[in-house]
Amino acid sequence: MALTIESYESPDVLSEAFASTLCSILKTGIQTRGRASLVVSGGRTPVALFELLSNADLDWSKVDITLADERWVDEQDEASNTRLVKEKLLQNKAAAAHFVPLKSAHADANEGVNEAESNIASMAQPFDALILGMGEDGHTASLFPCSEQINDGLAMSSGRTCIAVTPTTAPHQRMSMTLPTLLNSRNIFLHLTGERKKEVLTEALDNATEAQKPITAVVNRAPVTLMWAP
Repeated sequence: MALTIESYESPDVLSEAFASTLCSILKTGIQTRGRASLVVSGGRTPVALFELLSNADLDWSKVDITLADERWVDEQDEASNTRLVKEKLLQNKAAAAHFVPLKSAHADANEGVNEAESNIASMAQPFDALILGMGEDGHTASLFPCSEQINDGLAMSSGRTCIAVTPTTAPHQRMSMTLPTLLNSRNIFLHLTGERKKEVLTEALDNATEAQKPITAVVNRAPVTLMWAP
């Protein structure tokens, strides 16, 4: 387990430092490989980060952006991570970036897995940067410990890059990257704010199995940088 902790005095200071770090990573990817890839997560925590990134001086036309997971709802729905990314990140200078969706027109997420995997396969991998969040149940992306699909999502040899998930403790069917896909990243960040989230992470790493607290599966297998502020 290799967890590096970067603590900041406030969420705003964290967002500024994080945006600078991500810009450097993406610029390096563009310079060395011609394109760069960024995988983001939804929720309230990254909104300020997205807004800062949207104004970053970067050749966004050479950046591919996708989501670690998505709720299986229409883009117009307030629960849509795609809507969040388009409204907060793909604005200003970052409007030139190429967005790669996980959500498709299929009524059921299980029917959309192949299309999601095809979309992800169009991106250069390993991803340059992955930003994960974490719920208070220890889930990350949409790898929920309560779901029947958790073992399939954590399997390292399934050959799947995406999986349809139906959590029992949260609304909406989901599409999620599997653990091997998440780990296929050059830089993995866990973006958390608040004392409670840090406590959940510490408890998970100290006492839980990977199926009980899926965030541990990521930290157990790859270097992860925790970006945290109270």
